[in-house]
Amino acid sequence: MPSKQEIGTSSLPQEPPQKPPQVAFLKASPPFQAIPSPVPKAPYQTANKEKKNKKMKNGLLIFSAPSGSGKSTIVNWLMKEHPELKLAFSISCTSRAPRGTEQNGVEYFFLSPEEFKAKIEADEFLEYEEVYQDRFYGTLKSQVENQLAKGESVIFDVDVKGGVNIKKFYGERALSIFVQPPSVEELRRRLVGRNTDAPEVIEQRLAKASYELTFAPQFDHVVVNDDLEKAQQEVYQLVKAFLDAE
Repeated sequence: MPSKQEIGTSSLPQEPPQKPPQVAFLKASPPFQAIPSPVPKAPYQTANKEKKNKKMKNGLLIFSAPSGSGKSTIVNWLMKEHPELKLAFSISCTSRAPRGTEQNGVEYFFLSPEEFKAKIEADEFLEYEEVYQDRFYGTLKSQVENQLAKGESVIFDVDVKGGVNIKKFYGERALSIFVQPPSVEELRRRLVGRNTDAPEVIEQRLAKASYELTFAPQFDHVVVNDDLEKAQQEVYQLVKAFLDAE
């Protein structure tokens, strides 16, 4: 009778080709099961810790919108509800006299018309406007840099032309957001609801708004304010992402 060793040897000549897949499968299983091991967790946890401890940068934030779009409401909410963003309005210059309890360097920097014109000649203004003869308003480049140096993120609440010009000057250092009403008809309803303007003034504002809406594509982001809470959260996410970016 042939031995067990002989039987085993003689009865397996056709089977070896079928065994490697089974052996390969068995060998592949342990690494697959070992994927959730402690080894890859260390760098993951370290990355999270670094992200948590990462300091938020400060930056320049430009907000523009037609009158009645809700821009000021959104910006004031952002500053009140998120102090961690360290937001502050840019402090502008004006050639008018202080009113009431206004203080120099708080609400405005108060200059004489001559001083204002001298700074225009020296190209010291980021933007300025003469609203009527010798009544100027403008933002000094040096003041913006001073506020940035203090760790503030500077907010520009400006008209659409000012917003576009400031964005061109600062480029990627600034985030520009255009707050847009859902429609001109909704804007009309809001302006009428304010009950602060005469009908002819409302029509003037609407005509101006139609013109201002043409500037929207020149901004980094357009936020449609058809739901205030939603618009506020959208603006917050945009600002936070910008300030968190490298």
